[in-house]
Amino acid sequence: MKLLDLVNNPREIRRQLGMNQYQFWTKIGVTQSGGSRYESGRSMPKPVVELLRLVHVERIDLSKVKRVDFDILEHMKSQHPDMYERLHMAVQKQLPNNDMMTH
Repeated sequence: MKLLDLVNNPREIRRQLGMNQYQFWTKIGVTQSGGSRYESGRSMPKPVVELLRLVHVERIDLSKVKRVDFDILEHMKSQHPDMYERLHMAVQKQLPNNDMMTH
């Protein structure tokens, strides 16, 4: 099972990544006790789900992402869709099969 399929099961994602609760939850700005509650079934707010997906599933280091990166991406998608698609396909080919996400 792919990690993306587990976004609503944070405990399983954490276990597959071999992280303790503190390591896992603090990477997305959630306390260990808050994360423990989510793992026990408390509903996660949408922003927490999205951060979990970005950091632990997509494995994006948020400290390296800047607003201008998103601006460039949006510009490329709207003004140069052919270039965007070629780059997207090239990157997808480089990813191991278990890390491939459909966008």
